[in-house]
Amino acid sequence: MASSFSFDDGRKFVAQQWDDSIVPALQDYIRIPNQSPLYDPQWATNGLIDQAVDLMVQWVRNQQVPGLILEVIKHEGRTPLIFIEIEATTDNKEDTVLLYGHLDKQPPMHGWEEGLGPHTPVIRDGKLYGRGGADDGYAIFAAITAIQALKKQGVPHSRCVVVIEACEESGSRDLPYYIQLLLPRIKSPSLIICLDSGCGNYEQLWLTTSLRGAVMGNLKAEILTEGVHSGSASGVVASSFRVLRQVLDRLEDVKTGQILPPFLSAEIPAFRIEQTKRAAEVLGDLIYKEFPWKAGAKPVADDLTELFLNKTWRPALSITGAEGLPSLESSGNVLRPYTTLKVSLRLPPTINADKAGQQLKEFFEENPPYGASVSFEVEKAGTGWESPKLVDWLAESVDKASKAYFGKEVCYMGEGGSIPFMGMLGELFPKAQFMITGVLGPKSNAHGPNEFLHIEMGKGVTSCVASLIADQASHQVA
Repeated sequence: MASSFSFDDGRKFVAQQWDDSIVPALQDYIRIPNQSPLYDPQWATNGLIDQAVDLMVQWVRNQQVPGLILEVIKHEGRTPLIFIEIEATTDNKEDTVLLYGHLDKQPPMHGWEEGLGPHTPVIRDGKLYGRGGADDGYAIFAAITAIQALKKQGVPHSRCVVVIEACEESGSRDLPYYIQLLLPRIKSPSLIICLDSGCGNYEQLWLTTSLRGAVMGNLKAEILTEGVHSGSASGVVASSFRVLRQVLDRLEDVKTGQILPPFLSAEIPAFRIEQTKRAAEVLGDLIYKEFPWKAGAKPVADDLTELFLNKTWRPALSITGAEGLPSLESSGNVLRPYTTLKVSLRLPPTINADKAGQQLKEFFEENPPYGASVSFEVEKAGTGWESPKLVDWLAESVDKASKAYFGKEVCYMGEGGSIPFMGMLGELFPKAQFMITGVLGPKSNAHGPNEFLHIEMGKGVTSCVASLIADQASHQVA
């Protein structure tokens, strides 16, 4: 397999496009506070998501890519979707490459460093700071630029479809509707490229092999009908917080963090363990040093491979919010009637999240301590995903691209987060190959303060995608 794509020429074009066009466009995009619908109930009327869509649409149209058709699809009550088709320049007009990204953002969050802010784009040390640039505003610009790089050289490419949704941070709740609607136009892609994932470092191309699922919901314990004086009731009435502590102790080993119920764990394939070992060797202590530790704090284990498996293949519990707890300033000597905790339980890639959510509800609510009322309401359940093993030509192509741009081999790793779109596409297109990659690397802090996009990594991913699309067309012809 060989394509006529010149990586050196492609690298130069991509770098110039990023410097002259993409970075300025991303700065404008970062300025728009277009939060995902889950976090902005007024999204449909305040027009912020529409502003982001308009910015991206205008940029794409300004590129004047031959054979490109762009449509913004927006049905009543649903977020808009940018749908782009670029006709094939090979004899095979049906074979399709699907490229995916999203444009909605997480909330601002507190704790940004002085001079930085979620909607104030700042470039420091080759990094573009601001909410959404890396997650995942850059995707549409990178996808179009990769295809442009091929056209500039006259390199053949298959038909390309680009899908940019506006609801990913809300669980992609509108995407299944749009995908079903557009299936006749999407057809059956042989290659799916997702640009919404992460990288272990900024020194080579990283491919995502799996994504964890998640069950999120509200766990509530009620033991009184109203608050009472803690001096008179404590020792007789168990606090609602203690009730929840006992319930959570059934779920999690408090010392190790191990999730105890067998129905929430899955066997890890042997070749995935080997890939994880290799990734751990490459990254070393960066696996845990990327996080903003408080002085003296340390990870839950010393073995680097085990840490990596913990965050990619094993279930894990986080408590991300609470209700019923007064602020420190307004708290008094009162035994509170209830406590509610926001539970976020990450699941192994191969566990069905809907089933796990129902089982978890039954598990939490069974035999409540002290006869208290314990309830668990599932807010969101998303099944994870494991990618098909790469066929030979694709494995060779991504390794070649990584070595050409970065000078190092491609590396593979699972991701601890979720991309709901991937599981759905895996079911819809079981014969497709996947390239899941991205620019979210060490300290890039997606969803948190000081989020940044590593500009050089963005250029590298874009160049590698261009090379891969060229090789894909060459392979189809061969």
